[in-house]
Amino acid sequence: MRTFARKIDYNKKQTDMQTSLFILLWMPQGWELIILLIVVLLLFGGKKIPELMKGIGKGIKGFKDGMKEIEEDIKSEDSLNDKK
Repeated sequence: MRTFARKIDYNKKQTDMQTSLFILLWMPQGWELIILLIVVLLLFGGKKIPELMKGIGKGIKGFKDGMKEIEEDIKSEDSLNDKK
């Protein structure tokens, strides 16, 4: 049993390492990132990019506000349960 468990742990570690290596190899770096940014600028134009970023910012803000509301609800429920 123990050797089987060790083999599973080894396989999981190996899979995690392969996944990390894959991510590192396929992330744009250096010139690739610059070329990618130029292509995005050409596709969307200078006026559309700020609008896109504003939309992304509003989405992130809405997500954070939602998370705060959920945390507050959980805390208020916990305080109500403590009083009982």
